[in-house]
Amino acid sequence: MPTLLAIAYCLLPEKIYFCAMQIIDTHNHIYLGEFDDDRAGVVSRATATGVRRIMMPNIDSSSVVPMLACEEQFPGICLPMMALHPTSVKENYRKELEAVEEALHKHKYYGIGETGIDLYWDKTFLKEQVISFRRHLKLAEEHGLPVVIHARESLDLIIKELKGFRNGRVKGVFHAFPGTAADARKVTGMGFMIGIGGVVTFKNGLQAEAAIAAGVSNIVLETDAPYLAPVPHRGKRNEAAYLTYVIDKLSELLAISPAEVADKTTENAVRLFKL
Repeated sequence: MPTLLAIAYCLLPEKIYFCAMQIIDTHNHIYLGEFDDDRAGVVSRATATGVRRIMMPNIDSSSVVPMLACEEQFPGICLPMMALHPTSVKENYRKELEAVEEALHKHKYYGIGETGIDLYWDKTFLKEQVISFRRHLKLAEEHGLPVVIHARESLDLIIKELKGFRNGRVKGVFHAFPGTAADARKVTGMGFMIGIGGVVTFKNGLQAEAAIAAGVSNIVLETDAPYLAPVPHRGKRNEAAYLTYVIDKLSELLAISPAEVADKTTENAVRLFKL
């Protein structure tokens, strides 16, 4: 009988999940308005399924207050990170970066995230996004924190930037890993983890192949809630409790037990974020 692991029956739509596991959601925007009406219930459902930590990546200066309020409401569960999201890099990005640097000296954060480069929505500020990403890499090095990387339609550019930045000096995770199996082997070979979430349950997706190529030793779990809910909740609001579906899919893909998926990905997250 486990003594250190919480045991709970977890009721979710379509299934009952027996949980003797500790799970870490390494990427969740639970502080956003989509959760204002039932945030406590969302956290309760998450902890009932074995989720023990919910890592919160910052977006910009407007999200810091609600993020820290969430940490205060759920101490020890909701843990903040600090960065300027690439889609928030606009004309005022230098002022936003100053706010990030100031925040890192005022409060404990567990990662530099989320940062990166996004070429899907808008390429107008590509140059500024690259400058911002480079600054975040320096902050990660200076503060001894992992970097959480957003690489939508920019994976090759991100990898190039990482190799140019004192290769090997900064580690972290590629959030919502967007690449192929070959890309997964490339970034894990550089010492990075890949973040696997609801996308892995989608049909005809690359993330399943990437997860197999990376192996469980190089994977951390994430939701990106309220976005990217797994099947059977695709298109609806995502939440941390739904990581059980991701675990089940990874168990199938990697031919290991759900408990082993949970245990190993949790070990990876604990080591990466120094929890």
